[in-house]
Amino acid sequence: MEKRFYKLTGLLYLIVIICAGFSQGYIRGTIIIPGNALATATNILQNESLFRLGLSLDLIAFIIDAVISVLLYQMFKPFGKNLAMVSAALRLIAHPAIGSLNLLNHYMANLVLGGESFLSTFDQAQLESLSLLFMNAHQYGYLIAGGFFGLHLLLLSVLIYKSDTIPNIFGSFLLGSAIGYLLETFGNFNMPGYEDYTALIVGFAAALGEVSFTFYLLFKSKKQ
Repeated sequence: MEKRFYKLTGLLYLIVIICAGFSQGYIRGTIIIPGNALATATNILQNESLFRLGLSLDLIAFIIDAVISVLLYQMFKPFGKNLAMVSAALRLIAHPAIGSLNLLNHYMANLVLGGESFLSTFDQAQLESLSLLFMNAHQYGYLIAGGFFGLHLLLLSVLIYKSDTIPNIFGSFLLGSAIGYLLETFGNFNMPGYEDYTALIVGFAAALGEVSFTFYLLFKSKKQ
């Protein structure tokens, strides 16, 4: 595999991590106040440009993720074509498909607060509640996408173990990331109340697995 191929994959992955991390971790993490419709609506209206930027950054990340899916398939198909194809398909479903469609909830949370005439039958408190409802729906959509993404990372870790080009340690890191995503998705749906703990787990696991793999791809492109 050419050095430029690894570098391109790593560079695109780094852009995705930065865009999605800033959008989910900072923008929604600071603007959305769980369970508080008034505070959330106030934050959205006072930071509307930043809130819209979060949607755009996510969309950019999801578009790039579609490209990464193809690049990873090309990278790992020599070590299991069918497995690489399923892994790529799961990544395509997770973010380019589910994640992108789920951005409608992010958009609607802002739209209902914008004073559109067709919403005049609702009072302000109802609109604020609707806005928070859309953001809650966005969060659950994010979790559904995370289930598919976790399975993608699980298969990706298997492909790394089967390959002779990437050290197994990165497969182990990504296996931990896969478990984190799956734990967050199925844990939050089936055992509500532990969302802070699962978010902490997936944040650490994803950082260790995906970030290390990203920088390995960039480093590998310089070494080989």
